[in-house]
Amino acid sequence: MTKNVFCFFIVLLLSSCAAYFNQPVGFEKASFGESSSLNSSLKKLPRPKEPVVVGVYKFKDQTGQYKAVESGSTFSTAVTQGATSILIKALGDSKWFIPIERENLGNLLNERNIIRSTRQEYASNSDAKENQLTPLLFAGVLLEGGIVSYDSNIITGGFGARYFGTGASTRYRQDRITIYLRLVSTSNGKILNTVYVSKTILSQSVDANLFKYVNIKRLLEVETGFTRNEPIQLAVTEAIEKAVEGMIVDGIKDKIWQADASESQVKTFVDNYDRDEIETSSDAQTVISSSTKRGRVGIEGSAGATYLKGDYPNPIPEPMIRGAIKYFLNQNVNFSASSNAFWLGDKSITKKGFASLDLNLEYIFRPNSQLTPYVFAGGGMNFNKKFENKSLKIQYGLGFEYLVSDRLGLKLYGEHNLNFSDNLDYFETGIRDDYYWRFGLGMTYYFPNRSKR
Repeated sequence: MTKNVFCFFIVLLLSSCAAYFNQPVGFEKASFGESSSLNSSLKKLPRPKEPVVVGVYKFKDQTGQYKAVESGSTFSTAVTQGATSILIKALGDSKWFIPIERENLGNLLNERNIIRSTRQEYASNSDAKENQLTPLLFAGVLLEGGIVSYDSNIITGGFGARYFGTGASTRYRQDRITIYLRLVSTSNGKILNTVYVSKTILSQSVDANLFKYVNIKRLLEVETGFTRNEPIQLAVTEAIEKAVEGMIVDGIKDKIWQADASESQVKTFVDNYDRDEIETSSDAQTVISSSTKRGRVGIEGSAGATYLKGDYPNPIPEPMIRGAIKYFLNQNVNFSASSNAFWLGDKSITKKGFASLDLNLEYIFRPNSQLTPYVFAGGGMNFNKKFENKSLKIQYGLGFEYLVSDRLGLKLYGEHNLNFSDNLDYFETGIRDDYYWRFGLGMTYYFPNRSKR
């Protein structure tokens, strides 16, 4: 009965912390579009001495790729067809460029013809000259290029476990979008600069279920889960804004245009930008996202209690301590290797000392939040001091972590250990193997990914 309650508690926590907090609860009002993480840095660039008039005829999807579905085909494209509008807005936000209308130039020219003919028809001879239209701006440079690739499933994976009708699983997929942006001089057609930017797109799904007879003719079945997909339009926006930012900085370094600042300020800005680019490029080779709060490697220490369920009827809690090291595969998933010292006891017997070596795969639900639930599962081995009473086992559990800072997290967790032995209490009887619970409170220190110089 205790195991049934614990399993139900797992599913209840997964439901409340994952699906419940991610589900929409009502209609939402229309709002202005969200900004990408790079929009603020684009707006903080140093101002130019003179903005450049730029024309964008078409910045289009050159992949020709349609959205992937599990069955059949779809005529919906994989990426947005409005990349020209996104690029024009990014150019305006930077304050370095004066975008002029070129995408729908025919509409503009038609309207100007209507205005011109109307004024000529109704204007008198005296004010004909005053009613002439002002000339159109012409572009000093053109921006060309487009979305050149959309690669699906460059990284896929997942993890799941099921035991006696109780299970949970997680899956993830990473796609990548690539754009090229080139700067062309309208005076001689020379290509002044080319920028290449890639952006990954992450999709995740988590689900859990319970299928259990809690009593005779009483079946409990619970399912929960959620899926989170990074918006492709926002990924395209971020890639384009990054390309515009790189185009501006490259132009400053190549003296195509000048910033309205002193030479020392410009040099400091360019050096900082180059250093950040090197660090970002290095981090991009790893799976860890730059937005995660935790470092790639962490060490953990915790203490708590164990509770044996063996062949004796009156188990009592006994102390335990743990030390572990973690290595993150990405901001959600990490491997954890731990060593544990613990005691098992019952009112009928003296407590017995054990140690265990465990290897777990851990999933963090909300890696960028200060408080997050997490689940873990894996395998290990128990053994006593003389290495005589030893057994293999599997374990799973859940917990909560609160980040005091980017480097330090406090956690509370519970763990169920299923052993392939009936001799943990040094007494073998019946057909069921012994098992035990572990509950702990501890902290994790995360090493920074890279030291700033």
